[in-house]
Amino acid sequence: MKIRVKFRKYGPVRFIGHLDVMRFFQKALRRAEIDVKYTSGFSPHQIMTFAAPLGVGLESNGEYMDIECNSVTASRDMMERLNRASVPGIEVVSVRLLPDSAGNAMASVAAAEYTVRFREGREPDFDWTQALNEFLNQEKIMVTKETKKGIQEVDIKSGIYEMRLDPPDAVHLLLDASSAGNIKPVKVLEAFCGAFGRELMENALFITREDVYTNAGTLEEPRLISLNDVGADIGTDADIVPMDTVLTDTVPKIIMEDDSHHEQNDSRKTSAQ
Repeated sequence: MKIRVKFRKYGPVRFIGHLDVMRFFQKALRRAEIDVKYTSGFSPHQIMTFAAPLGVGLESNGEYMDIECNSVTASRDMMERLNRASVPGIEVVSVRLLPDSAGNAMASVAAAEYTVRFREGREPDFDWTQALNEFLNQEKIMVTKETKKGIQEVDIKSGIYEMRLDPPDAVHLLLDASSAGNIKPVKVLEAFCGAFGRELMENALFITREDVYTNAGTLEEPRLISLNDVGADIGTDADIVPMDTVLTDTVPKIIMEDDSHHEQNDSRKTSAQ
């Protein structure tokens, strides 16, 4: 049985790297007596994958870990047991049973949603809250990225699905997080400041990842839904939701906007019901 665990990461724990988070959960699963499945062979290990490892220093309200289990209890029971085995700064908020057809968390990632704030005293020295639309209306948004072919100038405009002011002083971002794109919020804000002749100050941003999305449509007609909307709670009357049902019946978490930039990207997301 495949289980998806959604968790928050916040406070001082945000400075703990991905490998340490993975090792933490390996121990937490044992302490919580979750009947996790192990690989076979000389050196068996727990079967688990993580979606889009979080950068050091970032907080998150939407991190995901997939595990395979031999047996399960109710979602609430597993969540409570994991939280009792957890530490301050890591909180499990959802445990769901995945359909057999669901891809693992890492392979499923298509986009990520962020809230970005400037630290006090490190804001740009221009009226940046009124400059977002002008920035997005550029023909291209070029950044320097390190790729397998070396350092290259890349146009990331098509991968900025949403960028808007979240009043009074935060920036909301929905970005391409696929293996082919993988746009980091800091790159977008560096390009934003650079477009107006400014340089992003060092350690200027406080970034929170709000959620991670998968593409339940096609490359030509993408439909983004939260990774948490795949599957069903255990111990309820709900059946396991197969992927072909997810496309039409589940209610995804959607962010709707009405300005011209967002209208161009409406096809990427379904409408909230």
